[in-house]
Amino acid sequence: MRHLYLLLFTLSVFALGGISSVEAQVEKPNVIFILTDDQRDDTLSCEGHPFLKTPHIDRLANEGVRFANAFITTSLCSPSRASYLSGVYANTHGVVDNFTDYPRDLDSFPKRLQQAGYKTGYIGKWHMGEDDDSKRPGFDYWVTHKGQGDYYDTEFNVDGDRKVVKGYYTNVVTDMAVDWLKKQKKDEPYLLILGHKAPHTPFTPEKKYEHIFDDIEVCYPRSAFNLEGKPKWIEQRLDTWHGIYGPLYGFRKDFPDRSAAAVVDFEKFVLNYLASIKSVDDSVGRIYELLKQRNELDNTVIVFAGDNGMFLGEHGMSDKRAMHEPSIRVPMIVRYPRLAKPGSVLTQQVLNIDLAPSIVELCSAEPMENIHGMSWVPLLEGQSRDWRDAWYYEYNYEKQFPYTPNVRGIRTDRWKYMRYPHGDGSEDRHMAELYDLKNDPKELNNLINEPEHKELIAKLRSRLDELIEETGGRSWETLPMDEGIKTELPDAKIR
Repeated sequence: MRHLYLLLFTLSVFALGGISSVEAQVEKPNVIFILTDDQRDDTLSCEGHPFLKTPHIDRLANEGVRFANAFITTSLCSPSRASYLSGVYANTHGVVDNFTDYPRDLDSFPKRLQQAGYKTGYIGKWHMGEDDDSKRPGFDYWVTHKGQGDYYDTEFNVDGDRKVVKGYYTNVVTDMAVDWLKKQKKDEPYLLILGHKAPHTPFTPEKKYEHIFDDIEVCYPRSAFNLEGKPKWIEQRLDTWHGIYGPLYGFRKDFPDRSAAAVVDFEKFVLNYLASIKSVDDSVGRIYELLKQRNELDNTVIVFAGDNGMFLGEHGMSDKRAMHEPSIRVPMIVRYPRLAKPGSVLTQQVLNIDLAPSIVELCSAEPMENIHGMSWVPLLEGQSRDWRDAWYYEYNYEKQFPYTPNVRGIRTDRWKYMRYPHGDGSEDRHMAELYDLKNDPKELNNLINEPEHKELIAKLRSRLDELIEETGGRSWETLPMDEGIKTELPDAKIR
């Protein structure tokens, strides 16, 4: 349909005697990519959340396409963000932790759009290169900050002018985005990436949303106590910085705490996380209304997504990093009525590495080379042939956060196989995990030692090796040594 639309437009223009540069540019859609931090896929009312209401984000889904199975290839902020931009795995772009900057000579979809005549802007949390907030290649306008930023009164680098901007982070970056969008010319396409801090720790709702869930009760999930048959590292993680009995990022004063009273701390931890998303929803509503006022709404590709998921007690975990579903699933919604059928829900597995080639194709920019992602434009057009039936996940053990082992795993539409390599080529350090996602979507029953699955496990292990080899084989080459699960807290500066 998209190609037919463009063909009819071109024929009509030539029938009128030619095409001007302005008319040619009209056909290039604007792009707004809204990226949240640590937002798991089920924290939207359109995804079925029982009490969190997100009407503005829901509207994007109702008027566009919701990817019901969107995943990230490394569940960690910086690696995932770099994969969104580059279309390649972390083992290739090299951003394998939260301290490595995006390589300035690495290609990205903002660079491609900028070369294609787009005005490009980045506003909000960049989170690659912890101590550097200087302008990155590919952007004409640049607003970010060092490190994590603060929920209130963050010091921003506003296109070279470093200053503290008073106010709640989500509202501040939305104000900046609105101001920048208002300055864009009608005859020039633009790309805006809006990076939210929410709902990243320390979960801090806007004042007006602090008490909206006071009447909601939250308990540890069932899977937190269903650890029999799981690898020992999961139990060892319980009392750590990334476990449910740990400090919960400051929500629990005394830790480790396994008492019944500690559930109250966990409840506040979860509810503040959810409440912070309310302001993100308001932000989406403001951007939507501005585009509508400027008569740009239907000529703008709006993508809403998260950089990785978040454990809220599942398997006894907080944080992310592991390959279990709450960590790797993210929301992803695309509104573009020229191509995306309103109200569609697509079930194919899409990845963060798919965004870059998709945006480049939609904007008719020069295709990126040697990437690992696949454009989901054909999926929007109703073509599902030749889509992936499996993909692999990678995470490298971090000395600064020694609570998760090396992870290499494969996820198909039905099965998930996870292994935990030692890092030196010897036998895996921990027991592997196998889940039948069709019959056990919450991953309660590890089937790795079931005799009837021996042949399946061999096939999945072989397919994992094949997938890694297809992307250059680097994933096996970048494994650090697994030094074991430890209980000490990370340095205060990097929490």
